[in-house]
Amino acid sequence: MNKAYVLLLWLGLGSTLAPAQTRIIRTDQAPTPVGPYSQAVEANGFLFVAGQVGLNPATGKLVEGGIEQEVPQIMKNIEAILKAAGTDLTHIVNTTIFMKDLKQFGTVNELYSRYFSQNYPARTTVGAAELPAGGAIEIAVVAALPRRKGKK
Repeated sequence: MNKAYVLLLWLGLGSTLAPAQTRIIRTDQAPTPVGPYSQAVEANGFLFVAGQVGLNPATGKLVEGGIEQEVPQIMKNIEAILKAAGTDLTHIVNTTIFMKDLKQFGTVNELYSRYFSQNYPARTTVGAAELPAGGAIEIAVVAALPRRKGKK
């Protein structure tokens, strides 16, 4: 048996290594995943939302107009997923943005700032050669879920 594992058990820490309690989040108000993944997964008080591109959930097609139209659609999709999980944009703690053209960074900042007024989430922005569905931008988020009544 591994010495480190035995030490953890001896220290009584083995029980803290339990598997995450997870719940899959689905809503028809956001695009259906185009591969083997979930729209979002709740795990141990956090919600991990899969990267969203500017797909209209009603048509399954990318909205036209580039970043200026894709960002509002992406945020609408993210809001729908957050709502299905019982939360909203104010609980987002981290965003990851993938962009095909980093020269549009200023435009993205202006659009993004419409959704967050203070206490901005941590953020990473990455240049990407290609994105799903031909999108110009993709955004993934992590939200800290509010405690539900009756839970500690």
